[in-house]
Amino acid sequence: MQPSDLPATDYRHVYEFHLRFGDIDSQGHVNNVKFLGYLEDARLEMFHGDPVRKGEQPVRGMVISRHEIDYRAPILPTVYPIRVETWVTEARAASFKLAYEVRDDETVFAEATSTLVAFDVEANRLRRFTPEEREFISRYLAPKD
Repeated sequence: MQPSDLPATDYRHVYEFHLRFGDIDSQGHVNNVKFLGYLEDARLEMFHGDPVRKGEQPVRGMVISRHEIDYRAPILPTVYPIRVETWVTEARAASFKLAYEVRDDETVFAEATSTLVAFDVEANRLRRFTPEEREFISRYLAPKD
């Protein structure tokens, strides 16, 4: 099997959630600002919640340097779960890029990317990822086509 033949489930993190009443705006769909909150919730689970539940060290000390989001379809009020699928598209010594799909089984509602950089909070400056952090991040690295 070639790396590009890996199924997405082998490298994508999946965060599933249900809409809340407050997510719906006066036009009857999820407000665009809420999408960034969904991405944040997915990142928190990917880098903190899931590792802690597995007895692993969470990845800490990262900041967002860039977000891009393309809205593809409105999310209307629903009772079925929505999910954010997240994966790494590029990893460097001090930064990496995440890609996201906000979707259900049939529809991609938004596609987004974020650039995250390693940050030393105490020194208030950029840093490099540790070998352990790089190993964790690489678990979600999508194969090159």
